[in-house]
Amino acid sequence: MDSDQQWIALAHAVSRLLGWSYFLCWGVSFYPQLIINFRRKSVTGLAPDYFTINVLGFACYTVSSLCFLFSEDIRQQYARRHPEAPEPTVRWNDLAFAVHALIISIITWSQFYCWGYERHPQQRLSASMALVIILCLCSIIFSCSVVDGKILEWIDVVYLLGWIKLFISLIKYLPQAFLNYKRQSTAGWSIENICLDFSGGLLSLLQLVIDSSLQGNWSGLIGNPVKFGLSQIAMGFDCVFLWQHYVLYAGGKEMEEESSEDGGLWRWARAGDVEVGERAERRGLLATREAAAATGCNE
Repeated sequence: MDSDQQWIALAHAVSRLLGWSYFLCWGVSFYPQLIINFRRKSVTGLAPDYFTINVLGFACYTVSSLCFLFSEDIRQQYARRHPEAPEPTVRWNDLAFAVHALIISIITWSQFYCWGYERHPQQRLSASMALVIILCLCSIIFSCSVVDGKILEWIDVVYLLGWIKLFISLIKYLPQAFLNYKRQSTAGWSIENICLDFSGGLLSLLQLVIDSSLQGNWSGLIGNPVKFGLSQIAMGFDCVFLWQHYVLYAGGKEMEEESSEDGGLWRWARAGDVEVGERAERRGLLATREAAAATGCNE
């Protein structure tokens, strides 16, 4: 094996390593929020819009990845449109991530409605997001109905699914970013999720760049707009969330109602210092009881 072949083999190995590493980062990033909700038995502080539209987005991504990997018609249509790089840059780790993300997104979404967790009465799907979901579904149905093999092919429908996923990824972060701004706090939002999400976006982008370079043509980037766009959008919004958490609202306080053996008392829950608030609350309650006892004795 000559040096060029060795470098190519190494590049393929690095690509696979990056691919499964991004799957691990992005896959694990779904669990902190799921676990936080489970431990708190609450979804307060979370935007239902984000988690609802996430299900639709990953459903589109899953179908898109399946088509590029298993549909001969789609792969042939792709090769005709990209003759210089006829092999789609969709990989097995892309499909694994999409399927896994869809499953976890459904479970997390169900915590709002099926698990009996505490949530604010105003925490419900907004009318604007419901309209977006309806429009996305209608566009998919319409595109499927007008496929004729000439003007519009099935690969165009697959690309539409990808663009819907990108659109959803672009708008799904906005409600949470606005909610953080409105509450002046990131309490209840998993920052570990954001760190893992940023790492996954970077690794995914690196894999796509390597795969495209191995084909000797950068059309692989254009031919896989979902993967390329997802990494850019994810890293961009992750920077916003990190800025909110560590700079804008660092040390911010939020009044929360906690269920406890004492019957659900109000406490100050400051990020990273919950115990201080609890101790202060106990001291306040103790002082109140002592004052009441003293009053009773005086009477």
